[in-house]
Amino acid sequence: MTPIERVMRTAPVIPVLVIDDAHDARGIAEALVAGGLKVLEVTLRTPAAFDAIRRMNLVPGAIVGAGTVLNREQLEQAVGAGAEFIVSPGLTEPLAHAAQAAGKPFLPGVATAGDIMRGLDLGLTHFKFFPAEAAGGIKALKALAAPFGQCRFCPTGGITAETAPEWLALGPVLCVGGSWVTPKGADLVQVRALAEQAAALTR
Repeated sequence: MTPIERVMRTAPVIPVLVIDDAHDARGIAEALVAGGLKVLEVTLRTPAAFDAIRRMNLVPGAIVGAGTVLNREQLEQAVGAGAEFIVSPGLTEPLAHAAQAAGKPFLPGVATAGDIMRGLDLGLTHFKFFPAEAAGGIKALKALAAPFGQCRFCPTGGITAETAPEWLALGPVLCVGGSWVTPKGADLVQVRALAEQAAALTR
């Protein structure tokens, strides 16, 4: 099993986290881990992201990665902050090479057969299907996955607690990414409860 596959198989849902205030990061991570979701993707969409990764890394059991990584510079910053895996919305050769050179599990985004073929040429077989719903949903992923039996996916984008089980029922899907476990305004008790529900989903 590859390092990225181990990450993807840890829990059925990877929370996609947008952290506005780094001071909130550790509490959120503790609630998610206590609820059974150990793999945490902190998106680089806010100035607090790198500090949030550092703080979340202090939580025992947490596997903290960086998402929305767009280029080599961001990857290096994320690794410097302690990111244990790297997620990107798309796939470029320079970013793939940088992730491989850093020795970090890498989950690049794909939406077309061409994307997947480029990934295979780079030695990659595990991908984030993004944006999952906007790119055609379950029907699209089924059609895409059919010619690429060696590939495994983490659909992300528009997936909800209600639709996640349908995605997880697909053979090539190891996990899904979702932001519903940390809705805006939720307190830590609610986050833990949502994490418990998500962790209980079956693949």
